[in-house]
Amino acid sequence: MKTVFFASAAVAALIAAPAVAQETVGSVGVAYNYADAEGIESNGVTVDGIVATPAFGDWTVTFKGAGSYVDTDIVGDDTTLAGQVFLTKKLDTVRVGGFVGSSDVLGATMTEVGAVAQKYFDRVTLTGAVSYGNVNNLYAGADADVWNVQAEAAYYATPALRLAAGVAYNNFDVLGADADNYAAKIGAEYQIAQSPYSVFASYTYVDADNGIETDGVNIGVRYNFGGGLQARDQAGAGFGL
Repeated sequence: MKTVFFASAAVAALIAAPAVAQETVGSVGVAYNYADAEGIESNGVTVDGIVATPAFGDWTVTFKGAGSYVDTDIVGDDTTLAGQVFLTKKLDTVRVGGFVGSSDVLGATMTEVGAVAQKYFDRVTLTGAVSYGNVNNLYAGADADVWNVQAEAAYYATPALRLAAGVAYNNFDVLGADADNYAAKIGAEYQIAQSPYSVFASYTYVDADNGIETDGVNIGVRYNFGGGLQARDQAGAGFGL
């Protein structure tokens, strides 16, 4: 099932670049994804976009969307869509706010609500988020409850080089049976020769409650508008968790 929020988030992100207001910041990217879960391999491509623009006063509205195609050894190919809308307020060197979103989960649709916060230092950005999601009619007519907690630290070695590390915890509960998943991620992004283009790569490790461990690699290119990598973070277009 396709998401409700993806339409507004992805369309806004993908068409805004050539005709945005000066204060609008964002990016559009495409990436190749590879994952290995105990010998079960998957390959895919993701197209994503994010746009942050002033709403009123110190408030910022951010649209984020992604569409992915993945081919897995056992289940074959599939497409997934996801989108989020953030409303945040910047208070000096801190940004706080909330978001709503929707995404594909195992053939069903998850709707979520959450809170996010960022702290800006001279060369560091700290990001944290917590969310609750509900997957309607996932299994045997039952809903599933999903909790997520995420944190990321980004360090700007130079204005053109962003290094990041993050951790995440996920709890999935359906029909009274729950599972915990833990993830860790490291990545880097480099802006090419003061151009609006950047290249990025990341590695993700996931340890699931059922004992399955997954290694994932993500490599891609991004078009940025409205500012460089650090400006993107501080304008509210850096919720990349």
